[in-house]
Amino acid sequence: METVAVLNAIVDNIIEMNEYFSGVATGEGFAPLLMIAGTLLVVFSLGVFGALTAGAFAGLFTSN
Repeated sequence: METVAVLNAIVDNIIEMNEYFSGVATGEGFAPLLMIAGTLLVVFSLGVFGALTAGAFAGLFTSN
């Protein structure tokens, strides 16, 4: 039952984090633009490293 407590804590943190980020995203000035730029940087880097990881994993099963 310890796993359920850990998952509940993670879900609670995600919900709380969503509330904080929504306040920033709807803020004044450059805050929404910085939020969008940060999101794009994270998504792009995850995509690149995900593709590199998938290629390396596929390379394990191909012959030279």
